[in-house]
Amino acid sequence: MIQNRFFPQIHGNFGFGCMRLPMKGGQVDHDEFCRMADAFIDAGFNYFDTAHGYINGQSETAIRDCVVKRYDRSRFLLTDKLTDPYFKKQEDIRPFFEKQLAWCGVDYFDFYLMHAQDHDNYRKFTRCRAYETALALKSEGKIRHFGISFHDKAEVLDMILNEHPEIEVVQIQFNYVDYEDASVESKKVYEVCEKHGKPVIVMEPVKGGSLVNLPGEADRVLRELNGGSNASYAIRFAASFPNMAVVLSGMSGMAQMSDNLSTMADFKPLNAREMEAVGKVNGIFHSLNLVPCTACRYCVEENECPKAIRIPDMFAALNAHEAFHDWNAGFYYGSVLIGDGHGQASDCIKCGKCERVCPQHLPIRKLLEDVAAAFKR
Repeated sequence: MIQNRFFPQIHGNFGFGCMRLPMKGGQVDHDEFCRMADAFIDAGFNYFDTAHGYINGQSETAIRDCVVKRYDRSRFLLTDKLTDPYFKKQEDIRPFFEKQLAWCGVDYFDFYLMHAQDHDNYRKFTRCRAYETALALKSEGKIRHFGISFHDKAEVLDMILNEHPEIEVVQIQFNYVDYEDASVESKKVYEVCEKHGKPVIVMEPVKGGSLVNLPGEADRVLRELNGGSNASYAIRFAASFPNMAVVLSGMSGMAQMSDNLSTMADFKPLNAREMEAVGKVNGIFHSLNLVPCTACRYCVEENECPKAIRIPDMFAALNAHEAFHDWNAGFYYGSVLIGDGHGQASDCIKCGKCERVCPQHLPIRKLLEDVAAAFKR
């Protein structure tokens, strides 16, 4: 296992993202999560990442029950975040933070991030003195390292880092599809981190699973390498850049955990042939013009849709319909995604609540029109 050159207390360069944990009957499957956490720690890794909005608060409490109660505090590192919907003024922040400690069952967080910073919510964090409050908590020993997670253009990150040089680490969306994408600017955002000397934590290395279940032509390109899984190439791509401290993977079952551990326990950067292959996959991916939704579910979990539309699932069905010409996508849309209190895409009332919290800044209202048109056909 490689030595983490940015934070020696982090073992290796691979982290367990706890936004997509295994589920059973609408609840986190604690038995499966325990097995996954055990495998992760037994392999020598120790970095867990959560936020209160993940799985409607279940991520934090599942970490408490499956990790914190079962392991000595020296065996794991825990990152949590301050998220926009959970405070309105500075006086709200500290009580919410204390609740997070209780939900997770810990006395301190190893890393605490200002969550999903962009041009708009940064203004609120500034107005509410969120950065100053977090740094006060750090001075009290309740936070060991202070950082941000980020979803916006490179120039916005440059502004934030200029105004807050005390930021120790930046978490960004980074994968081979978004690397030179004009809407995400992963490459430019990464270069801003390098410019300011900030180590990077990677989120969405497999783009919400989109880089695992590839269209046929793209899948064949990677299969011809006769090497690892599709996920392994995506994760290794992200980890191959020199300023990466940790690459997170949001795993929802032991099969994913085992695959990722086999890749990262003895990490090797992509070689020239592999880098050329992911470049070809990237070209194929962009030619399909798919909806770049990562299924973070902020649009349905942090801001409840008035029509209870299952937005990420509808985009997944549309992508399957377009990329794989899959008739099952239409069946899934009609039989699973709508009804039982859930609206169809055409029920959207254009309130825009979903778009205000979308980290990808997607035009969700327009895209739901596309969903409705595709499945009407």
